[in-house]
Formats: sequence, structure tokens, C-alpha cells
Amino acid sequence: MQNILEIEGLAKTYDGGFTALRGVDLTIRKGEIFALLGPNGAGKTTLIGAVCGLVQPTGGTIRAFGEDMGRHWRRLRRRIGLVPQELSTDMFDSVINTVNYSRGLFGLGPDPDRVEEILRSLSLWDKRKESLRALSGGMKRRVLIAKALAHDPDLLFLDEPTAGVDVELRRDMWRQISALRERGTTIILTTHYIEEAEEMADRVGIIQAGRIRMVEETREIMARLGRTEAVFTLAQPLEVVPEALDSFPLVLASDRLSLVYRGGDGTGQGKAEVARLTKALIATGVDYTAIDIRESNLEEIFVNLLEHADAEGEAA
Repeated sequence: MQNILEIEGLAKTYDGGFTALRGVDLTIRKGEIFALLGPNGAGKTTLIGAVCGLVQPTGGTIRAFGEDMGRHWRRLRRRIGLVPQELSTDMFDSVINTVNYSRGLFGLGPDPDRVEEILRSLSLWDKRKESLRALSGGMKRRVLIAKALAHDPDLLFLDEPTAGVDVELRRDMWRQISALRERGTTIILTTHYIEEAEEMADRVGIIQAGRIRMVEETREIMARLGRTEAVFTLAQPLEVVPEALDSFPLVLASDRLSLVYRGGDGTGQGKAEVARLTKALIATGVDYTAIDIRESNLEEIFVNLLEHADAEGEAA
């Protein structure tokens, strides 16, 4: 698959000595949705700003569409869209004027049909003549996306695109993002809603303290690090786990009234093993009254990875 963005050794140290990026290497494939996850201050927004020309790197290279961004920034920037976290425009201007103006910033002439198409796709057409200050927070967020799409970018950055948006509006916006990907737009997003990354992203990158800790296919992360947990509530307390169950990753709870299974992966292997475990419990005469089964999600994996990275850093 063709790479649309290649970042090598990207570094950024601000005046005052704070280092936001520490030799970041990252490759983005054409047509994918890539989720960049990390805690506040990890370097997500700085990384996006460096690619979009809002932040001057102190080291490293950025290649977009096969060309050096440093040498051909003005031409290449026209093919990149950005949906920032905050709305920075004239709040007294109308929605349609704001989108038209954004299109003109990239040297494109008027195209009423295309602007109408964008506004309709984001449910903004009926509000095209309203001023931005009259819109709800969710509608303002849609205007940000409309502005970013006005010049039909091939690469689109979404920096916390659904922050502060209600659940219904968030899912509606994600349907629009899915439609963009179907049209061939490559999308890089940062989000605190990790379930969105788990559901939407082809790959996930984890950044912490200005360094990329991991980049993997979403399914591979779930398969490698995902876990099934099953808690068996026992009818009678046990003193020890029967030897016949030693092949299963079981722990007897301190109250001796629960057996806890943790194993498998994110592909369903764990559930299959739990099914075998239930039969083994019956065969060994261990009676239980309830089973509570749950799967780990990407958020738990993300937190565990960062905790592990922190522990390694302290040890170093």
C-alpha cells in the first residue's frame, strides 16, 4: 500500500526548553484511518501542527505525497485539511461565508455546488445563513469539518473532532468520516474516546512524552493484548483450585467463593476456553451459581501499555 505521509526523526523543543517531540518516526498509508492516542501533553497536537505548518520542527523530516514538506510546503499544504480543537474564525460571519472563505484561502475559485454538497452532508445546509455564534457546540464542530473539506484535501487531520459533542451527534459525525474514507481521503485523528478508535481505525499509534510507543493494526493489538475475564461465583467455598483445573489460568479469590479466569486474546479464543472450563468445573464437581464474562477493550490496553512504559522509564 502506498504511503501518503512519512515522518522521520521529528523533534520539537519550544523556547524555554520543553521538548514536545523526541525523534518521532511514523508512516501513514494512503486511504487508511489512523488513530493517534496519548495522554494530554504527549505531543499529539504538536505533531499535527508540524505537518500542517503551524509548528516549526527543530529536527527531522516530513514527506507528504512522496515529496519533502520543507521544500514544497505551500503546494503540498493545499492537499492537507485540518479540523482543530477550537473554532478560530469570525463568530459573526455566516456558515456559508466561512466555508467559502476557507476554500479561497487555498487558492480555489467559487464552487457553489461543491460547498452545498459539503454543507448538506454535514446537515448544515439549513443553517447556512446563520452566524456561527448562534450555533450549538455540535454544529460549530461540524463547521470546522466543513471548512477543512472545502478544498477537498487528500489527507485530513482531526484533532479531537468529537470532544464536547453528545453521543448522537458524535455517531452522526463518524458516519460522515466513514463516507470520507470511502471517497479515498486518508484520515489521521486524535481522540479521547478510545472506543471510537477501536471501532473506526485501521491502525492505532500510541504516543507518550513525545515518543511513539507502539503502532499496530487495531485487530492485532486486540488479538495480542486483549484478554477475556470470567468470574465464576461458587455455590460452596473452595480451599484450593483442584489439580484437574491446573491447565486453566485460574485464581481463587480471597473470599474463596469466586474463581477468576484471565486468558485468551481479543479474537474470541478466551470465550472458547471459558466454555471448556465450564465443562471441566462440572466434571470435577465444582458447582457454581453465576458466570460474569467480559472482554478487555482498547482503553484498558492503552492504559496498561502506558503504565508499563512508565515503569520501564523509572527503572531506567
